[in-house]
Amino acid sequence: MKKLIPLLLVFITACAPSAQESAVVLPQFLATATPYIDPSYPSAQVELAAPNQTASGIEVRMERAAVEGKNLNADVCFTLPDTSDWGISFASLNYGGTVLQEYGTTLVSLQEPTAGQPGLRCDTLTFVVPPDADLTNATIVIESIATTPREGEYCSVYMPKIQQAMLERGIGIALDCVEENGVQTMKIVSIPPEMTQEQAEQYVYSDEFYTVKGPWSFSFNLSQ
Repeated sequence: MKKLIPLLLVFITACAPSAQESAVVLPQFLATATPYIDPSYPSAQVELAAPNQTASGIEVRMERAAVEGKNLNADVCFTLPDTSDWGISFASLNYGGTVLQEYGTTLVSLQEPTAGQPGLRCDTLTFVVPPDADLTNATIVIESIATTPREGEYCSVYMPKIQQAMLERGIGIALDCVEENGVQTMKIVSIPPEMTQEQAEQYVYSDEFYTVKGPWSFSFNLSQ
């Protein structure tokens, strides 16, 4: 019996996991799926000294910039050129030699244009930043806003200014509105003989008519 006990102890010791083997490492996808925000991520907010910028006739105001966990959030409002569905089409966060161009937008409010008053849209821009990001000298640059015209707006809003641009440039493209399935639709009705239909469409549907370029630049100091 005395010989049996040491043998059992040896067997248990051999089968028990070592301290190194007992450490469990979660797969990366599981580790990133948790909503827990590590305390090492900062939380800070700053009011901008120069929150208003005007370019190409559009006023943009950045009311707040704040680090909240992993996110740098900036509240941005801008006047609307017309009644179309305008939104921020290109923006970037610049800090410590890094240019971050991936961001998300969340609609906060939308005020439609009224007689004599431009509309106003407010969004929250969200950039995901690492906990050690040096935001002591950071800048958010909004390069442009753009629109996707709603049904019928090609005729009511865009056709007059596109046709005027064609005339001023001496480009012999003629536009008209025709009814298709009960909806007024902009059509190219004539083009110069040396121009293809594809070339004419590149002129008419060029981004310049549906994009307003800035830039609007906002610098701030979010020291950790």
